[in-house]
Order: sequence, then C-alpha cells, then structure tokens
Amino acid sequence: MERKRYYVSLQSKEISQVQVGNNADFTIYATDAEIRTLRNIFNAIETAEMGTFWRAHVPFKPYHDDTTNDTHDKRLTEAFQLLYELGDEQAKQFIEQSGVLHDRPIDTDLL
Repeated sequence: MERKRYYVSLQSKEISQVQVGNNADFTIYATDAEIRTLRNIFNAIETAEMGTFWRAHVPFKPYHDDTTNDTHDKRLTEAFQLLYELGDEQAKQFIEQSGVLHDRPIDTDLL
C-alpha cells in the first residue's frame, strides 16, 4: 500500500493531510490502515481521558493506584510508539530526546 504524508497533533488528536495552523506536531508517512490504527489509539486516549477526569474528583485515590490512569498512560505510549515508527526524522529525534519510550541517557547517567 502507498504511504502518504500526514500531519499529526497529539494534543488535539488531529490527523490531516493538509498542514493548517499548528496541526503539525509530527509529520508521518502512513498507509490507510496505519492511520486507522492511529485513529483508534487516539479514540482510546479520549475515552481514557474522560475516566481520568472523573477520577481526579476523588481526592483520596492516588494517581499511581488507578487503572484508568494506567490505561491512559499505556495508550499514550502506544501513540508515541506508532508516531516514532511512522514519523520523519524530526519526529523520531523529538521522541528519542523526550525519553517517552525509554529512559534518556541524561536521566540514567551517574554524575
């Protein structure tokens, strides 16, 4: 299948073939099937965000002890992993430097 260029905004969960405004956080090259997968991940993130919103109103439940937050974090990691796999060099470099998929060397080096 043919890969096409897409512009992706993780914040707004927008995937577009047209660069408009600030929708180009990441530039990726993907097939239609890969875009459907990314869209499904974005939809799962939105669902998890609603759950985390409601959980935030329960002050005695810590973040680290909540499956809704775990689900949100897992889906976000899945999104970054797919963006890394499909992304251009700039996207890959940003994700590598952010340490979102693994520890950054600066975080693990002993001083």
